[in-house]
Amino acid sequence: MVRGRMAAVMCGALLLGLALLLALTLNCSRAKDVVAVARPPVRFFSPQVPVVDLFQGQQDQAERLREGADVCVLVYYAPWCAHSISAREQVQQVALRMADEVQFIAVNCWWNQGKCRKQKNFFQYPVIQLFYRRFGPIEYKGPLVAEYLESFIRRVSTPLTYLPTRSALNTFISHHEQGVVGFFEFNSSPQPPGYITFLTSALHALRRDSQGAVRFGVVTNQEVAEGISVRKVESVYLHRRFNTSLVFSRAERNFTAEEICNWVYENRERVIHWIQPIGAKSYSLEAELHKGPALLTFLPHNPLTANHHLLSEVVDIALRYHSCCVSELQMEGGLSAPHSGSLLPGSRCCQSLLLPSWSSASANRNTSVCELCVNRFALGSTSRPALLLSHCSVMELEAVLDSYLRNAMVPAPPTCTNVHNTYSPFSHYSACCRTFPADARTPTWAGPHCPPVVDAVSGLHCRTNKTLRFYLLDSRLSWPLANRLGALSNRSTDTFATIVNLRDETHYVLENAGKDSLERFIVNFSAPYSPLHRHLVGHRELHPPQSLIQEVTTGSFIHTVMDPERDVLLFYYTGWCGFCTVLNHVLLQLARLFQGNSALTVARVNVGLNDLPWEFMVDHLPSFLFFPKHRKQMSVKFPDSAPVTVPNLLRFILRHTGHAPSDQGAGPKSLLEAELRALQGEVLSLQQARERLSQQLAALWRENRRLALHARALTSHNAELHSQNAELQAQSGRLETLYREKSRQLADAVNRLQELANASEELLTENSLLKVLLTVLKERENEGEREEAERKKGMEEAS
Repeated sequence: MVRGRMAAVMCGALLLGLALLLALTLNCSRAKDVVAVARPPVRFFSPQVPVVDLFQGQQDQAERLREGADVCVLVYYAPWCAHSISAREQVQQVALRMADEVQFIAVNCWWNQGKCRKQKNFFQYPVIQLFYRRFGPIEYKGPLVAEYLESFIRRVSTPLTYLPTRSALNTFISHHEQGVVGFFEFNSSPQPPGYITFLTSALHALRRDSQGAVRFGVVTNQEVAEGISVRKVESVYLHRRFNTSLVFSRAERNFTAEEICNWVYENRERVIHWIQPIGAKSYSLEAELHKGPALLTFLPHNPLTANHHLLSEVVDIALRYHSCCVSELQMEGGLSAPHSGSLLPGSRCCQSLLLPSWSSASANRNTSVCELCVNRFALGSTSRPALLLSHCSVMELEAVLDSYLRNAMVPAPPTCTNVHNTYSPFSHYSACCRTFPADARTPTWAGPHCPPVVDAVSGLHCRTNKTLRFYLLDSRLSWPLANRLGALSNRSTDTFATIVNLRDETHYVLENAGKDSLERFIVNFSAPYSPLHRHLVGHRELHPPQSLIQEVTTGSFIHTVMDPERDVLLFYYTGWCGFCTVLNHVLLQLARLFQGNSALTVARVNVGLNDLPWEFMVDHLPSFLFFPKHRKQMSVKFPDSAPVTVPNLLRFILRHTGHAPSDQGAGPKSLLEAELRALQGEVLSLQQARERLSQQLAALWRENRRLALHARALTSHNAELHSQNAELQAQSGRLETLYREKSRQLADAVNRLQELANASEELLTENSLLKVLLTVLKERENEGEREEAERKKGMEEAS
């Protein structure tokens, strides 16, 4: 009986084990079916385009193709990336135009089995890199537009501009914002010493600035180099417009590509700044606006075609704006010497002033003359010819004369000779006064060295405290920004200009900018009391007028809030303010109380979308302002210390309104009391609900804390696994490199053995031929001996 029970138990256990095994088998097979196999990659670029598409991530093949090309463009893409898909058409357009000059290679760096995914670690796609022979990579960071990409590729293909004549040199210097010229003689060798270093420095500059604001040129003729006062071979000249041009000093720096590039960017001058969006979040514009007031000019720009007419006008205005009092030598058209550091004539503004009398000793109708010179700057010169100069203002000269007369302790000498040479170049001003007899002829006025300004823009950079920085933006790429700044047109081919002063939180708008209007725009902004009006950006979409709460915008603010026949309660809010959202139901209940009341308007304004005049702004959000009728200048702010409730707001309105309700009639009063009692009940229920919500939030906070600790532990464990994985990948890379090196050595050894075998076979063949020749020679020698013996024998027989 016991055995029967044991047998039954064993059978039941066996059946249960089989059932569990079957269940596990079914679950495992079902789990395997859930995981889908990744689809194999396909070609991303069109086969009709001259782009080598390595869609399986063959990084090693891309490296071999790159090494065989002079200029190569490598595009790393991800097939699912929207930016890669949009950039594909632009790259194909450039490849069709430049296939004969540049090698285009595209690599799928997202395929998990490809070497690119294993070797590269990109954080965004696409990534475009350029290689000039063995130099690279030079990453392209500009807009993903065909014209900009082609322009950058052409600059990499020809990093240096050959300047064979002086006219070409002058054109190069005048047409580019910043020019660097190298002088090298190619007589001794195909590539003189230092030329490759200079070429590499140009490529380093392109790597640092994809816009190519700094251009590099090369001169090979001594006569052409003398046009910029460069006479020493292997010299690098940096041309500057407003300061002394420089020559790279090998005594102070090492003559390397990196040092030359750093020297250029440390000493260059920037008048016009191009800002180009790169298709990602960027703080470049904000960083530039924090530097001071900025003039933003939007215009259509194509880097491959002729520049827009407004571009040359903006550049001309910017140059005249930054051109202060310069030397007369440059007015004659000469270029400044690169090492000039002395004070040039014209660096001071001089003028003669006639005085009615000098002192008590000269009160007898004698004429006194004071020759004054005000030093504009003590050192440096510019290299731009024909620049307008700022004049010596009358107020400045009178201040100098007054200072000199107050500080003069002794009478001036009777004569004053060689005035300009006796003046000290390190003083702010110099003066020399003398007295002429009554019968003497009054000397003529000395002409000033700084002629009057022809226009109001020239030299304004040095005559105002509100210095402007000039920025250019391509309207085809940045027109949404122009619309947000106040541009009314929706066409990206239009022009638009605005001055943004981030410190004062103001900006001014100029539609359809032209040369004359732009000059007036700049002059009006620079005036001490600017006549420009601050541009207010407002939201154009209006809420229905029949709503309880009237939505106020920039355009309707004056009409709604400043209505002298109505009291207005204005609620200031914005979309990102959480407290403002909480108070919406309070404002709605208040509006219901005054529904149908024509004497009071409940309104709100979104200050995040609508700019208001400064006198109507508030210091924090949310805020309530009450504007009583007939007394708009006596607006009152709801106290910050009081809770924002309907009763408090109601008492605030009744206290400051100009038409408080009278005691006659209990209807409105009883209605308000009933409403107040209902509100008190709602407040009590809300307090109870708040307590319950606080308890729930505390429990949720504890659970969140526990989950955060658990997530932190998982993160640390994941970091350890990641580091171990990185070490394994590095070890695998080293082993793969060692394997390739050993394979190469083995292949070289096999080639050498094959060459030895071939040489030995040739030697054996030659040895066999020599043996045959020796045998033939021996046979011929034996035949000759036999013939000689037979001949002698015949002669003996004959004798």
